[in-house]
Amino acid sequence: MTVEVLQQLVRIPSVNPDGTPGVERAGEQAVAEFLAGFLRESGAEAELRNVLEGRPNVVGRFPSDNEGKPKLLFAPHTDTVSVVGMTIDPFGAEIRDEKVWGRGASDTKGPMAAMLTALRQSRDIIPFLPYEIWFAGLMGEEAGQHGAKALAAEEKFDFVIVGEPTKLKTVHTHKGAVWLTLRTSGLAVHASEPTRGENAIVKMARAIDAIERDVIPAFAKLNDPVLGSPTISVGTISGGSKVNIVPDHCEALVDCRSIPGQDIGQMLSLIRSRVPDIEIDMISSKPLFTDPANPVIECLSACGATPVGAPWFCDAAMFAAAGMPAVALGPGSIAQAHTADEWISIADLEAGTAFFKKFLGALPSLPKA
Repeated sequence: MTVEVLQQLVRIPSVNPDGTPGVERAGEQAVAEFLAGFLRESGAEAELRNVLEGRPNVVGRFPSDNEGKPKLLFAPHTDTVSVVGMTIDPFGAEIRDEKVWGRGASDTKGPMAAMLTALRQSRDIIPFLPYEIWFAGLMGEEAGQHGAKALAAEEKFDFVIVGEPTKLKTVHTHKGAVWLTLRTSGLAVHASEPTRGENAIVKMARAIDAIERDVIPAFAKLNDPVLGSPTISVGTISGGSKVNIVPDHCEALVDCRSIPGQDIGQMLSLIRSRVPDIEIDMISSKPLFTDPANPVIECLSACGATPVGAPWFCDAAMFAAAGMPAVALGPGSIAQAHTADEWISIADLEAGTAFFKKFLGALPSLPKA
């Protein structure tokens, strides 16, 4: 059943509209409507909650025999990255070489299909579990994490399992992402008399030198026992207009992967110490840390999902930042995510369904949160 569910999901385009999606109609509306129907057929109450125009979360609540139980949420995201440059039919969901191929097969419609199938096949026991079971298909994870932010503000859960391809290991900690846009300004003059002007590219070179000489050594002194040290990389740079004009503008985009507890302000101060008038815009996604001694993580571990860390970030951090213990977990590998020929193996899918069913069956041994 899991394979058929995944094929249905892959065949519904749900490309995130940010950037260059590569489809005429982007967004998560259609897949959210499908999920709402699936959840209702599985015995849950389900509703669409609009986050951005035409881009809803779908939220389902399974029946419970008692009010006041702690709430456990399964929360994969419904959007995928762009299909530009794919070498296979992104929405074909072809079965070949014991794999399902298509955009989202790994990230993260495969984990979603495993969760959904396990929930449907466990519907008879779900009302009697010591946790009230919820499911949410979250929009916008691939850019902005708007869906997770919205749901974390609307509901409180006692534990959240975000669906991601983690090889069925429990990612209880991961790095955050900080994207910097650096801008320097100068004074444009004819290049034959450069001293009359101010070169914005030279100023940006000082900022990049600060990253190399000051920020990277400072990062090397920081260490997380699971994640290691934070990293920083200059990704793009552009500036000037013509070779014979002193450039009056320059822009660089910088990727930083942070660790829990890190003071990002130190990095910004080190850059500004070399270029005081530099403009810095910042977009950040938080790092994650959930105590591996949490009883739900201990249950996941007992079911075979070893606690690990990851260098990437996901929606789990949005819930953890709002005070809700959260992890990422699912079948498949992040190595297949976002690729030109994305796939997930059928064996991994079936293992994912079996794992989540086993986990649900183990929940009665847990104390109430």
